[in-house]
Amino acid sequence: FAIESSMDMLARKAGIDPIEFRRINQNCPNDITPQNFKITSCGHDLCLDAVEKELRKEKSMEKGVGIGVASLIHVGGGARIYKSDGCGAIIKMDDYGKVHVFTGGTDMGQGLDNITAQIVAEELGLLCEDINVVHTDTDVCPWDVGAHASRSTFVAGNAALGAAKKIKQKLLEFGAKILDTEPETLVMKNRLMFVPNDPGSERCEASKSIAIDKLLRKAHFSPGGTMFMADHFYDPDNENLGKDFKGNMSMTYTFGVHGVKVKVDEETGKVEVLEYVAAHDVGQAINPLLLEGQVYGGVVMGLGYALTEEVVHKNGENMNANFRDYKLFTAKDAVKIKAPILETPDKEGPFGAKGIGEPGCVPTAPAVANAIYDAVGVRIKDLPITPEKVLAALKEKNKKKQ
Repeated sequence: FAIESSMDMLARKAGIDPIEFRRINQNCPNDITPQNFKITSCGHDLCLDAVEKELRKEKSMEKGVGIGVASLIHVGGGARIYKSDGCGAIIKMDDYGKVHVFTGGTDMGQGLDNITAQIVAEELGLLCEDINVVHTDTDVCPWDVGAHASRSTFVAGNAALGAAKKIKQKLLEFGAKILDTEPETLVMKNRLMFVPNDPGSERCEASKSIAIDKLLRKAHFSPGGTMFMADHFYDPDNENLGKDFKGNMSMTYTFGVHGVKVKVDEETGKVEVLEYVAAHDVGQAINPLLLEGQVYGGVVMGLGYALTEEVVHKNGENMNANFRDYKLFTAKDAVKIKAPILETPDKEGPFGAKGIGEPGCVPTAPAVANAIYDAVGVRIKDLPITPEKVLAALKEKNKKKQ
């Protein structure tokens, strides 16, 4: 909030458009920041373009209406805040082609089960319905440091992908014997293992293909049979922050820009959100629908943080310890949100993906504060931005004019 409010103040003091000011100062791929963050992929420029395009469709706006933007950089490839940032995965395939993935990662509603299934299915040439994901069972699941820091898709995803690669190699070696070929000539796709007629083709001779479930039955029910199991522990090569708070704490970083149009009632101080655009560079979107859901939820949480949510204490006692008095944004308060997904596949992520759990709520409050300033020329520096604070700021502004 402080950083992105300050960016807006600096832009205006320099006489530069706030969006252009961010474009001048943005990170780029292969940058190393003063804090020693090593930027791999970065689509901040794409996010700025997407937000500007949406917010500036109208050349002029009515009195009391303004737009504001705020940028974000967030850990997107794990975050080494403990000694380990690792996660394990174990994969077992049964004799009918069903894949059982035991992951250390936890699905608490963010969709990690779906993401894990998609990653494993893609690597093994199967469908998501062939994948059974088991999590949070400490009797059978491997270790993970925890679901935090927007790390699960990246870290748990890489663990699952690593195990899938190992089991795939075993399958290819076994299948090569059945199909009388070399493992490197084989492709696994659409539940089949086959030798393509041409490189990149999905066409093949019947004698040079076998269904993966049939291959697994042969493996289990043949003399001297074999089972297919693999494990992988992925611990990203990131760094703890030192005493000087410097270090590359994540393997990759997620970028985004939020833009909002607000209308401020100068008689009541009420702030109405008219439009909201939340653009994020996510590396590669594995599941766009889940991703959009994360962003929508984050924005609504961020709007509550910006405009209504406040813990009130009096003489050491919490005065609003229930949802009647603590003003959360609800579905009734939610606004229409556009969530452009920008992709700059990251070489470190599973199939190029970066984490997107928390970024949806990070720049919301400063974007709103910047829009209020654009609308009525008052800068609110503490949250939440209540009508009372807006009215007081307007009163002070008018007093200075006199």
